[in-house]
Amino acid sequence: MSPLAVSTVSAACDIPRTDWEQLVPAGHPFLNADFLAILERHGMAGPACGWTARHLVAHDDSGATLGILPLYVRANSHGDFIHDWSWAAAYRQLGKPYYPKLLNGLPHTPARGPRLLVRPGSAADAVSRALITTALQAVAAQQLSSWHVAFPTDHEVELLRSHGLLVSHNVQFHWRDDGYGDFAGFMAAFSAERRRKLRAERRRVAESGLRIEVRHGDEIDRGEWPTLHALYASTFDKYGNYAAFTAQCFTDLAAALGRRMVLFIARADGVPVALSICFRSADTLYGRYWGTSGNYHSLHFELCFYQGIDYCLREGLAIFEPGAGGEHKVARGFAPTVVRSCHWIADERMRQLLEQHLARQHPAVLAYAEEAASHLPFRKDG
Repeated sequence: MSPLAVSTVSAACDIPRTDWEQLVPAGHPFLNADFLAILERHGMAGPACGWTARHLVAHDDSGATLGILPLYVRANSHGDFIHDWSWAAAYRQLGKPYYPKLLNGLPHTPARGPRLLVRPGSAADAVSRALITTALQAVAAQQLSSWHVAFPTDHEVELLRSHGLLVSHNVQFHWRDDGYGDFAGFMAAFSAERRRKLRAERRRVAESGLRIEVRHGDEIDRGEWPTLHALYASTFDKYGNYAAFTAQCFTDLAAALGRRMVLFIARADGVPVALSICFRSADTLYGRYWGTSGNYHSLHFELCFYQGIDYCLREGLAIFEPGAGGEHKVARGFAPTVVRSCHWIADERMRQLLEQHLARQHPAVLAYAEEAASHLPFRKDG
């Protein structure tokens, strides 16, 4: 094969759209020419929020792009979902700096998927190795503490492990279509007690007088976004969290992604009072943001879970990833799912300590997932 060269670009928009389209899964809502570029442009993935883009691009001697490794130098851990706050604290206790660190992951988005975006073919392994080697060299050259790869594919986990990266395990809760056919078929798989509770939750919402609608990004007028964004932002504020996305960012994402952005909106007398913002690929729905202006019994479950499952069954989507955390999802049919991330730790002493920590943590995570699965609502005979 032709010699490889790897360069660094400081913005996703500097990578041609045709390169993204050749290297990422078709129709993916996050891995495309728009998602990262829009977040960077509006600052959600910008230096002011602790994200400095240092994307790697591999190309051959003809200039053809063969691979992309999106990377950010991070000044904090907000929005990367690898749960390394305790690691940063351990570094501080030992008088070592943890930030800046290097991250390969989707800003503010704990979704699994490809992280090494490499053109298929005989050169794919060599391109992947070149991107990994360059990332490791960047950690050393820039004196970064570490490099983290959030929620890669199983194949990538093994590839990164072979380059010396440590592997961490965590649990998310995902729904999978087990041939239910429709929502009634999904409910039929529940035990009688859990089915009664699910029906009661949906009935409370139906009897509340709220009207629920499903709309895609290209069906939302630009003028509606300030109202919808206010619902999202007020809920973050209520719980003391930071609402990273602006109304204009949502507006631009909706325009760029179209049907890959899905909103479930509840209205009272025509006025939006709650919403759930999701994204979709060809086979997966990704739940991301919830917001409400009031207190409506069971509405969170309806908009964030049941409407999404119903949508998946209508649209033929096999998986629903409703976001990080939330044991309450188990009782509503979301199975505990072990997800993995990979970590290169530059300091040898810290690497040894974290390797021991992760070795102890792994069986505990598996045991937790197994115990949580015992609370799934499905009939034991089904």
